[in-house]
Formats: sequence, C-alpha cells, structure tokens
Amino acid sequence: MRGMAYHVKIAITLRRDELVRDDYEYGVRSQFDCHVKGSSRRSVMATIWSRLMEIQAVEQLVAKKCKPCEGGVEPCPLPAAQNQLAKLDGWYLTHDGQRIRKDWTVKHFMAGMDFFNKVAEVAENDGHHPDLHIAGYRNVSIEIWTHAIGGLSENDFILAAKIDRLPVELKK
Repeated sequence: MRGMAYHVKIAITLRRDELVRDDYEYGVRSQFDCHVKGSSRRSVMATIWSRLMEIQAVEQLVAKKCKPCEGGVEPCPLPAAQNQLAKLDGWYLTHDGQRIRKDWTVKHFMAGMDFFNKVAEVAENDGHHPDLHIAGYRNVSIEIWTHAIGGLSENDFILAAKIDRLPVELKK
C-alpha cells in the first residue's frame, strides 16, 4: 500500500531562543509548511520531526541547554534517534528506541561514584536527570530519556554529549 500524501502546516513560535509549540499564549512567529508522504500518523510525524531537528555535531549539542518538557510533544522517532546517536560515541538505544544508554568500566568503586557526582552536577544545571546504575562495584551505566513524553527528545542528546565531556577514571 502506498503512503498517503499530506499537507502539513505547523505553527512554530520563538520564546527566549527556544522552539515552543504553544501558539495560543505567545503568538505564531513562523510556520513550517511542507508536503509529506506516509502510511500512518507515526510515519508522518517521523518525517516532520527529522526535518525540524537536524542532526547536530557534538559541539552543537554541548553548547545548548536542556529545555523544560512538560509533555504534549511527540518523542523523537527511531530513524532520527539513530542518526543523532551516530554522532555520540558509545551511546546506544534501549527499550525499543525510547531510551539511550552508555556503559563504562571504571577503575574502582570510588571512581564510579566520583563520575556520578560530576554527572549529577551537569544534570542538575540542565534540569534533566538520567538514571545512574552501578553494578559489580565498577560497571557503571547511564540511561537517559524524557520521562514526560515516554521517549527521546533533543534534551537527551544534549545531556549525553555533556556527559561525554566529563573526565572518568576507566579501568585499563
């Protein structure tokens, strides 16, 4: 079955240099207008999402700050997440593409705890909090997703890029 053609117009507003979808309170500033093909709402949203969120280099992600998310937006579709993950070393998808995760083997238990404390500072500064795991005294993992939407958002990739910049004592 061939996909249906859709004409999509999304109102986008700018507030403090952020992309905001609430055009009722802040007023429409620009519009994203395109023709897309898809066999379902999900495939259409995936196309739109990938056009709105360009794949960013690590330097671009690190320069950004996580934006508050209260839900009501679509999570990042799998193809866009896979493309963005290609820019982040060692991160991989889990939970059917709804989360990203990275694993490290640190020198010793306290090295893991020191690393987690550094991650906690970055996470708190950005207001986006990952799940931190330590097992076997030196196997550490971090899992990130946007809880409010039950999937991935740009915030997750921003935080992952910032975590990658932190020093960590690895097992040799």
